[in-house]
Amino acid sequence: MNINIIAVGKIKENYIKQGIKEFEKRLSAHCKLQIIELADEKTKENASQKEIDLVLDKEGSRIEPYLDGFYNIALDIKGKKMDSIKFADKLDNLMLDGISDINFIIGGSLGLSDEILKKSDFRLSFSDMTFPHQLMRLILLEQIYRAFRIINNFPYHK
Repeated sequence: MNINIIAVGKIKENYIKQGIKEFEKRLSAHCKLQIIELADEKTKENASQKEIDLVLDKEGSRIEPYLDGFYNIALDIKGKKMDSIKFADKLDNLMLDGISDINFIIGGSLGLSDEILKKSDFRLSFSDMTFPHQLMRLILLEQIYRAFRIINNFPYHK
C-alpha cells in the first residue's frame, strides 16, 4: 500500500519531528509512506471571509496536483468520526477493494478549501476539538500505525 500524507505547513517543533520519524520507521514494515509538505499562506489577524477563502484556494491549488489516481481522505472537523478499530476496518476494506494508493490531506491552520473537500472521497474527523495542523500529522501517523497493527492482529492498540 502507498500512503501519502499531504500536509500544508512546516513542522517547526523538534519533538513533533522526532515523533514523525519514529512512526515513519514503524510504518515502513506496513506501507510505502511519503510525506508531502506544502507551503502555507500567511493569514493576517482578523482576516475577512474573502481573504480566508483566498488563502484556502491558494493552499488548495497546491494540493490539487496530488489527488488524481488516489483515494483521497480529507481531515475535516465535520467529517466522519471513528474509533481506532473502525478506522482500521476502513483501511482494511479499502485494501480489500483493491485500493492501494491513499492520500490523507491535512490543511493549514484554516483547514481545507471547499474544492478540496468536494474532491475528497472521504472526510475523516478525529474529534470535535481543533488540533494544531503540525501535531495532527503526528496523531494521524500514530493512528495509521495503530490501524495496521489491528489489521494484522499484532499487539499495540490496547
